[in-house]
Amino acid sequence: MVQLENFTEAEIIGRVIDGEKALYEIIVRRFNPYLYKIGRSYNYNHEDTQDLMQETFIDAYKNLLQFEGRAGFKTWIIRIMMNNCYRKRGKASFKNEIMQDANEYSTPMFSNRNNDPDKIIQNRELGHIVENALRKIPFDYRMVFSLREINGLNVSETAEMLGISEANVKVRLNRAKIMLRRDIENAYSANELFEFNLIYCDPMVENVMHKINKL
Repeated sequence: MVQLENFTEAEIIGRVIDGEKALYEIIVRRFNPYLYKIGRSYNYNHEDTQDLMQETFIDAYKNLLQFEGRAGFKTWIIRIMMNNCYRKRGKASFKNEIMQDANEYSTPMFSNRNNDPDKIIQNRELGHIVENALRKIPFDYRMVFSLREINGLNVSETAEMLGISEANVKVRLNRAKIMLRRDIENAYSANELFEFNLIYCDPMVENVMHKINKL
């Protein structure tokens, strides 16, 4: 097994392009959790999200030569996942609900202040409550929340990803926080949302690498 921590994305990509196809496994394992959170934020179920993830990893592989490194690889592959989610959503004639809100709050929605193992386990067991709450948030706000709070993108990255202003990112994020704050602020940390369980990681890697090896 390749030691994941020994390679940066740039190093991996360079070596994959040079013919070390097997190293793409590192990319799949490293970005499984991020892509899963994006798919679930679009309200796709677990199975559809995994299909979209697989499609995204293969699309990214086919287009590695187009990755110019001006943005981080994380931002690049999340954009591919979002495009795939959007295309699927468009086919389903999903309609966005657009709302406006001018309030701004700077306090973080979640914190990692509680590191007690029993509490973390309890929170994961109750994670469906958070997922259900997020499903009720209008799409535009849910996606800003996912990119900023769950996937860790900064304001400018989120604005570029969604094609909106940085001010709108702040407004939408704050509105999303208001919607969620009352019931879940004290119980959950952001990185516990939409967990991509490790039991799913190996099958995803196997499926992606099997398809890539046929290319």
